[in-house]
Amino acid sequence: MKYYILEPVVLQVKNVYNNVVEKTILHCDLNNFYASVEQKLHPEHDGLPLAVCGNPKVRHGIVLAKNQLAKEAGVQTGEAIWISKQKCPDIVFVPPHYNEYVRISKQIYDVYSSYTDRVESFGIDECWLDVTESKLLFGDGKKIADELRARIKSEFGLTISVGVSFTKTLAKLGSDLKKPDATTVLDRASYMSRIGKMSPSELIMIGKRTAKKLETLNIHTIEQLASADRQMLRYHFGIIADNMIDSALGIEHDEVKRYDDIRVPKSVSNGTTTPRDIKDGEEAKIVIYALSEMVATRLRKYNLVANGISLSIKDPQLKWVSRQAPLESATSNASDLAKAAMEQLIKMHDFNDPLRAITVCAIRLCDRKEIQLSLFDEQLEKTDKLEQSIDKIRGKYGYNAVKRGLLLDDTLTQNLHDDDDFRPFHQSKTT
Repeated sequence: MKYYILEPVVLQVKNVYNNVVEKTILHCDLNNFYASVEQKLHPEHDGLPLAVCGNPKVRHGIVLAKNQLAKEAGVQTGEAIWISKQKCPDIVFVPPHYNEYVRISKQIYDVYSSYTDRVESFGIDECWLDVTESKLLFGDGKKIADELRARIKSEFGLTISVGVSFTKTLAKLGSDLKKPDATTVLDRASYMSRIGKMSPSELIMIGKRTAKKLETLNIHTIEQLASADRQMLRYHFGIIADNMIDSALGIEHDEVKRYDDIRVPKSVSNGTTTPRDIKDGEEAKIVIYALSEMVATRLRKYNLVANGISLSIKDPQLKWVSRQAPLESATSNASDLAKAAMEQLIKMHDFNDPLRAITVCAIRLCDRKEIQLSLFDEQLEKTDKLEQSIDKIRGKYGYNAVKRGLLLDDTLTQNLHDDDDFRPFHQSKTT
């Protein structure tokens, strides 16, 4: 029996397949994720309305997430605890457990990646899957979505809502249409009849402010946006006009990224609202060093260096002030970032009034390989190797395994948590 190598033919067929066959995209959204995980951690609260809240004593006294029963009672994310208590007297409040959310999220993403390598995160509890080529193995998009829903429920005791469509935007909208624990298909033939009368703000790239501006142009629905005059919208919105119309028409060229792709950020920041007011420069220094360490760790994770620093501060009247400056040399070193941030703080604030919150942001990022270290920078290289060793220890045993001396007894940074790549409610619409 003879065997023939058909790889070139297979590649040609695959290329034709990719160019001709319409994509099948899933958007998976874990329902009430934080609250659902807490419900699993606290089975004694089964059958009760439950909300995940920060600690009022450290000024995080708002609702971060709620379960379905609390939602039905009118409890809203972001509102004060006392307001939720008025709406729902029997509500149970529990503190967040971020590390547990991250652990479970990563396990669920592993389930998603068993169906396709095209898995793009949209926060800790949402992601897109491109299953166009997976259908030959697992069936059509709806079948895969239903199978995922069954697996997540069976293996984790959690539910997901899944949108199935031919673009990322429409798949995201589909997962929002029916919750909890549902599959919604928006196909090319019928999607406009399902969503045409909805507001353009339901599309992920269009915020409420943009939707209001569209209303002034007599565009109130997705259907009207799809048939809008491009030149007119370009005049009012510039380059995003075509993207808005294309989204409504179901035209999209944005690929679902691979699960193992490294997303290179444009900036890296960490911030915190402190448990009490920051009264002087020494207390501010503690907070800035803790934040700079977290920023530097993430820079090294992405193999990036910063050429600039930005510092933002908030006073007790909730007014934000920001200032940025270039760095003398590119760095991913926490001490360098902290010193530069402190220099900006001295120029910004005299502590006649205390501070409530601080954010440190590394800006003007570039790949570390692009930086040529001089002899003068040899000490910096040694320091970076030391910090990389600390990164490994913290990666295994947690952030608190190694601490700077000035942070040992501090209570100002207790609102920080370890894995800031999974900050809650981080994603937002772009316009």
